[in-house]
Amino acid sequence: MKPFLKEHYEQNVVPELKKKFGYTNVHQVPRIEKIVINHGFDTQVDKNQIEEAVKEISNIACQKAVVTKARVSISNFKLREGEPIGVKVTLRGASMYEFLLRAIAIALPGIRDFRGINNKLDGNGNYTLGINDHTIFAESHGDHTRRTIGMDITIVTSAKSDDEGRELLSLIGLPFRKRTGNAA
Repeated sequence: MKPFLKEHYEQNVVPELKKKFGYTNVHQVPRIEKIVINHGFDTQVDKNQIEEAVKEISNIACQKAVVTKARVSISNFKLREGEPIGVKVTLRGASMYEFLLRAIAIALPGIRDFRGINNKLDGNGNYTLGINDHTIFAESHGDHTRRTIGMDITIVTSAKSDDEGRELLSLIGLPFRKRTGNAA
């Protein structure tokens, strides 16, 4: 059984993008390649904080998260090579579409005073969304955690430009904020 969002992409988004950008081949149409969820530690952390972050990010992503470690030492940041600096998980395929659907339909609208997300992409058609509180996701165990965990959710697309990427993501259902008349 195909994930709902993948079916929506194939049936609705692909024809719309082909029509708007004049693609002749279905393989030219931009697609979502992967979603990376990343949580970075701000200071020295103990083992319990690392385990808690791995558990929470794994619950949210429905896939085991890995601890990222520093590759080089940086004395100004009091960082040594091999120290844990964050937790990440990369989603592809069906799990990527399932996570994106949960984020769009349940988590983001659950944010208080939510008016949409910023529509600025990175210049290559990829989008990064910063979340301050992990408890917006139903899968997190917010009452059992000692602190809130922030995370970056990066949606990597095969789009060649920001316009293509923005159109792809808005057709998939990302709730971008509407631009005002004189916004810079």
